[in-house]
Amino acid sequence: MAIPILPALSLPESELEVSYILASGPGGQNVNKVATAAQLRFDAAHSPSLPDRIRERLLELAGTRATRDGVIVITARRFRTQIRNREDAIERLVALIREAAHRPAFRVATRPGRAARQRRLDGKAHRASIKRGRSTRFED
Repeated sequence: MAIPILPALSLPESELEVSYILASGPGGQNVNKVATAAQLRFDAAHSPSLPDRIRERLLELAGTRATRDGVIVITARRFRTQIRNREDAIERLVALIREAAHRPAFRVATRPGRAARQRRLDGKAHRASIKRGRSTRFED
């Protein structure tokens, strides 16, 4: 079964490796006995599903969650059950891939025009005169 990410991009579940580890946090004595935290591993560097542009940006955005080999490791321990933690880990991976797929808008750097600079200076002069008027001067 494939996990939908974008309309033109989906990720097969066979590329994900989920293991369960002991978790801290809520769960009472159960937390000491049952491995409920989900640890998801996704080999982004060798994934045939990802285009090169998204792969590079994904590994950049993953930061410390990515190993040197290009494997992204996400640990989910927010919930008390394995299933909810597994779903949480997959949702976090999908959100990360969507963020990597987003192309930032191209922006041309511009400089303020002469009128804008003049308005700024006029505003500063006006504010300075207001502050100057607040100072109390005692003349003898």
